[in-house]
Amino acid sequence: MIQELVVLVDEMDNEIGTMLKSEVHGEKTPLHRAFSCFLFNSEGEILLQQRSSLKKTWPLIWSNSCCGHPLPGELRSEAVKRRLDDELNIEAKDIRLVSSYRYCFSRLGVMENEICPIFIGFYEGDVDFNPDEVEEIKWMPFENFVTETEINPQNWSEWCVEEVKILKNDTEFNLWLNKIKAQN
Repeated sequence: MIQELVVLVDEMDNEIGTMLKSEVHGEKTPLHRAFSCFLFNSEGEILLQQRSSLKKTWPLIWSNSCCGHPLPGELRSEAVKRRLDDELNIEAKDIRLVSSYRYCFSRLGVMENEICPIFIGFYEGDVDFNPDEVEEIKWMPFENFVTETEINPQNWSEWCVEEVKILKNDTEFNLWLNKIKAQN
């Protein structure tokens, strides 16, 4: 089995080294590259996942469609496609960068510390998720999801809660989502 490397960075996202993914997340996690992706269908619903019970970070917590780390030399947009295939066994369309994002959160003695741009994309179809990565999935209207993260933020990953606020207030994202729904 090939061990996956995570790209360590400084606050300006300059590469300063690598570390094994299996070792990077702990009580004091070094800053590293990541991404978050939110997928939508023609109804304007968002695909959400409950993280696998096997995950070291945030097990059984609900979050956005997919998260991950680019490999050394890999573009984040390519990492999004790779992880969508690894986690959900899907190929999304119209994947695009929406916003930059930087966060640091701890839960149950494990820290996430990432420069984590937000991507969106379109997907319509079945999801045959990888149970090593995902416990469960569900589709939810985006408006309901925004309300849910505002009322019950403890049920969601902290990064997901903050990223939803960014999406909610992003003009280009809202134009894109309205266009998707209008085509239905």
